[in-house]
Amino acid sequence: MNAATPLLEARALAIGHAGVALGAPLALSLQAGEVVCLLGPNGCGKTTLFRTLLGLLPAVAGEVRLHGRPLRGHDRAQRARLLGYVPQAAPLPFAWHVRELVAMGRAAHLGLLAAPGRADEEIADACLHELGIAALSARTVDTLSGGERQLVLVARALAQQARVLVMDEPTASLDFGNQLRILDTVRALAGRGIGVLLSTHQPQHALQVADRIALMAGGSLQALGPAHEVATPARLATLYGVDAARIAASLPATGAMPR
Repeated sequence: MNAATPLLEARALAIGHAGVALGAPLALSLQAGEVVCLLGPNGCGKTTLFRTLLGLLPAVAGEVRLHGRPLRGHDRAQRARLLGYVPQAAPLPFAWHVRELVAMGRAAHLGLLAAPGRADEEIADACLHELGIAALSARTVDTLSGGERQLVLVARALAQQARVLVMDEPTASLDFGNQLRILDTVRALAGRGIGVLLSTHQPQHALQVADRIALMAGGSLQALGPAHEVATPARLATLYGVDAARIAASLPATGAMPR
């Protein structure tokens, strides 16, 4: 793959359900070591876009490319080795132990029916330590708070060691300290050459971690570009339907948030 080829790319991609598009076709790309953040109101199509990029929903039109090849040209095992996903926090169906669930992120690297080995368990432990939740290792997920479950899902995605990580509102339900821990982790992942695509309802978070920001409404992208050029009070006021002066007061000054 050429160095300029995006890790993940949407070409004239229309998203929707049952063949009905939510909005106009969009174009989006993610490079190695880049963080792209998606901002938009509830119901604008962010999760639908993510699920389409991951191949969990069919595209209404257009194409998704992964590592320079059409997504449909990768089998499930290849996708799992390349694409990691952190969904929105939700109750989990089984009472797995935390360490067991995080080690499931290694499945893409194992043979059919193979169980995680010592090396896989060590990777899982390292991911738990990285997020500061090693103390939860022996707990079952049904005993965790919503924020703790979210951190465990992030740890599982880290254990997958994918080249692209898609994170749907990863800081939702987290307290302030854990929000900062996730944001630091996102930048650290980008520093390792991993491409990160995430959504958030916090423009401040986007400005802290993103190289580029995309604004989404009605199933379409309204703007895409360098973070501080796109996430302006005027554009955010239009996006969210609130007063620009109030948004300006809530945002950090350009360059005020260290990367």
